[in-house]
Amino acid sequence: MHEMLSESIFPVLYSQPEHYAEISGSPEYPQIEGMVLFFRFKKGTIVVADIAGLPGDGDGVYGFHIHEGFACTGNEEDAFADAGGHYNPYGKEHPLHAGDMPVLMGNDGRAWSAFYTERFMPGEVAGRAVVIHDMADDFKSQPSGNSGEKIACGIIV
Repeated sequence: MHEMLSESIFPVLYSQPEHYAEISGSPEYPQIEGMVLFFRFKKGTIVVADIAGLPGDGDGVYGFHIHEGFACTGNEEDAFADAGGHYNPYGKEHPLHAGDMPVLMGNDGRAWSAFYTERFMPGEVAGRAVVIHDMADDFKSQPSGNSGEKIACGIIV
């Protein structure tokens, strides 16, 4: 048991994250807020998200990605257009982009998620946008999983 704990993710979660993003909703969804934390672990990253104010009945499934852009700005048609497409430094098809992450599962307007990925290290995504979409990622449609409108965004600092 002791060997297993020495390799455990849990001690990392008690440390300060290497990077984080404060999430804010678009003008249409100003109630959305939260944090996404990025912890270095072994050859990858632990990502922890805590999001509140999700729309609809709040029990939906929401696309969740790191985008290639460095801004959460946009235009009338897309509040976060400047976030760009999915972070994909290796030119892979969706859902194998480095920025493709598991969907967020809403529970009465709140979602909490944690996962480990070796697709990027925290420093590789610093400055980029984290985006939440209004629909679930279907994990097959190209180029971005048909996950709908960008409803919330934050820059990884």
